[in-house]
Amino acid sequence: MTLTEQQIQDNYNELRKIINDTFSGLRLDKLNYMYDDLEDRMVLAPASSVEHYHNAKVGGYVEHILHVIKFSQQIKKIWEDAGATIDFTDEELIFSAMHHDLGKVGDELGNEYYIPNESEWHIKNQGRIYNVNPEIEHMNVTDRSLFLLQHYDIKYSSKEFYGIRLADGMYEDGNISYLKTSIPTSMLRSNLPIILHQGDMMATYYERDMWKNGNKKETEKVAKSVDKIKKAVDTEVKEKFNTKTTEAKDIFNELFGEAKKWY
Repeated sequence: MTLTEQQIQDNYNELRKIINDTFSGLRLDKLNYMYDDLEDRMVLAPASSVEHYHNAKVGGYVEHILHVIKFSQQIKKIWEDAGATIDFTDEELIFSAMHHDLGKVGDELGNEYYIPNESEWHIKNQGRIYNVNPEIEHMNVTDRSLFLLQHYDIKYSSKEFYGIRLADGMYEDGNISYLKTSIPTSMLRSNLPIILHQGDMMATYYERDMWKNGNKKETEKVAKSVDKIKKAVDTEVKEKFNTKTTEAKDIFNELFGEAKKWY
């Protein structure tokens, strides 16, 4: 579902408010500097490239980040109520959720990560709304996220590092050594990465569901419009020819009698 200009601005304002309400001191100053610097690209960035992935739309990135922050906090509460160990702060969870996809904004040189797809065929037949910018140097999203944070001299804890690094769970091959191990000393020592991954997955599937429902509603809306037009035309035809049918053959027979066979 396309976001309005007002929704895009409201979402970004909400994100900046979360930053100012959550962080303090030098860290807050550096975060605000980074967000000021990336603002023009961040506000408009999508969260993915293909419409049936999630939030492949203008403003989709910021909306996705807000969803991940919200759902991660809700999931943390479920874990907490169940008696699981919560050995991290709300600030660490929010910081990790807020920056797990930062690399999708682009690089430190001003290049966007996603650019609009100019191929109408791929948009129509594959739903590929965006392409990865060929001008940007190859780096996976997670690595670029961490790189951008260090580029702006923003410090993060080891728990925040693991949260960002492992947010994609087993969808990222590089995470296997962290998540797929039976060696006690190699297992994760904090639940933050798992909770964040669950929050990210929930946001992703929620956004995909909203896209599917939006398409369904649009299809139903078009179908209703077509049905109304058809009924209006049928009524006009019946009134014009003073007939109970709208079939051309039946109208002809009613007006002129059934055609005789010449054999």
